[in-house]
Amino acid sequence: MQEVTRLFDFPYYQRDKYDLQKALVTKKNGKWEATSTQEYIRKANTISRGLLRMGVKPNDKIAIISMTNRTEWNIMDIGALQIGAQTVPIYPTISEEDYEYVLNHSEAMYCFVSCQDVLNKVLAISGKTKKLKDVFSFDQLENCNHWSQVLEKGKDEANQNEVEARKAAVQSEDLATLIYTSGTTGRPKGVMLTHNNIVSNVIASERRVPLRAESTALSFLPVCHIFERMILYLYQYCGIQIYFAEGLDKISDNAKEVNPQVMTVVPRLLEKVYDAIVGKGEELEGIKKKLFFWAVNLGLKFEPYGKNGWWYEKKLGIARKLIFSKWKEALGGEVEMLVSGSAALQQRLARVFAAAEMPVMEGYGLTETSPVISVNEQANAGWKIGSVGRVIDGVEVKIADDGEILCKGPNVMKGYYKDPEKTAEVLKDGYFHTGDIGEIDADGILKITDRKKEMFKTSGGKYVAPQLLENRFKQSRFIEQIMVVGEGEKMPAALIQPNFEFLHAWCEENKITIGQNSDIVVNDKVLEKMQEEVDTANAEFAKWEKVKQFRLTPDVWSIDDGHMTPTMKLRRKIIKEMYADLYNDIYGR
Repeated sequence: MQEVTRLFDFPYYQRDKYDLQKALVTKKNGKWEATSTQEYIRKANTISRGLLRMGVKPNDKIAIISMTNRTEWNIMDIGALQIGAQTVPIYPTISEEDYEYVLNHSEAMYCFVSCQDVLNKVLAISGKTKKLKDVFSFDQLENCNHWSQVLEKGKDEANQNEVEARKAAVQSEDLATLIYTSGTTGRPKGVMLTHNNIVSNVIASERRVPLRAESTALSFLPVCHIFERMILYLYQYCGIQIYFAEGLDKISDNAKEVNPQVMTVVPRLLEKVYDAIVGKGEELEGIKKKLFFWAVNLGLKFEPYGKNGWWYEKKLGIARKLIFSKWKEALGGEVEMLVSGSAALQQRLARVFAAAEMPVMEGYGLTETSPVISVNEQANAGWKIGSVGRVIDGVEVKIADDGEILCKGPNVMKGYYKDPEKTAEVLKDGYFHTGDIGEIDADGILKITDRKKEMFKTSGGKYVAPQLLENRFKQSRFIEQIMVVGEGEKMPAALIQPNFEFLHAWCEENKITIGQNSDIVVNDKVLEKMQEEVDTANAEFAKWEKVKQFRLTPDVWSIDDGHMTPTMKLRRKIIKEMYADLYNDIYGR
């Protein structure tokens, strides 16, 4: 059996051990089209031969930009990697300016795009790219070469021996990919990850997230992010059938079609699912409504391993049968586990989804760590809500004197591409400095308390950890996004983007006539209600941490408008600049 030491070994390992008929499945023209493991490998080799004939040499860069996850992405990835080239996945939603920067900085030779929207961005800056020779598309587009042209170039197997020689020359410590972190400030940084960085992470994660061969996964998180990409290799390693969702708006529909047993999620998605379900519960009447919220409130008290006692478990069994089974049906009815990463998971979400028999295993890591540093697991008493689990095998974590989490192991990146200064800032004495603050408890379980760079000190000298506050405040259905501010100021305050959909419904229910969002954010009754929500959340924090004032913003915070990074993190500096008038009003300037 093929030993896995390089990323392109995964399909061969899967062929030898599982040989799936449905290795990769994408919906096209309304039908799910399956690619077997054998076909996956055959096409990857065809791409390799085609790229060789297009002049691709070891260490050349191939950019891949896709709006949705799809079979073609994986074939391109393996086809490029096994001839010693490196893939550069790019977020499709970044600006044209960032497209230009990443394509030039990486010196990408060829670019493969999913669709017309992505192509338009690439074409807009094509005259400014230094090394880019050509662009190919996965969709059939009138103004772009189709990727099938590369397959056609590789049809003749005469140079397969050269492909094999290239494969044999690739070492596990060789660079595999450049992943450009979106960053909350400044230019994206190109994280250099080797084959071994990611392979070691896959193998160590497999021990924590046991997956059954030939079960089904639904993939929808951006594969340009290392979290989903590592997971796709993990699925291949474990013999999982991978179905690619048509898009974020189709997750529920696709889940009902394919009945997945496992999915990866981010907290924002679970928040939206939870809010939508609770919204439907609000529409019920009488005994049905009482029963619904009895179940929800019961779920919010969930503890793993039956720690609440037999009577709680008895009631939970009833709630699962009457209410939570319908929650599960919304995601296909067969979900056994959700894996969450990218941002902190609110405890209420972890509890209620576990109560609904869809336990969320929260993990922790960064692009620079390939990504997993730690993850919860249901076995070995390794599941603790509010934590990110135990550190995975082979990785060492220590907590610095100032509370920062430091990491050492085979998963830690080689450095930032063409940037030795920034590399030296985070890689010191063999340890990667994560920038996160955390603690390890007596059971060896890691808990993240805040981002080191985001903690601030008020003028009174007290430290405030904004993420802790923000996660608590977002439990309110009235609050979609929140940014706690107050560095160097006399008190913490907050800029809040309301959940406008919920707020408009609340206004209608309370006979408050409101026009635009700009009207709703200054309405006295709305502000009074929001103050109640703020007061409720504030009750859990010390006096110096409490949000003393807030202002509502009239805009929906988004990636396109610059409020958020592609991984849905707040661009704090930009948000503060955007709402400088509200900020100044809070502090009486």
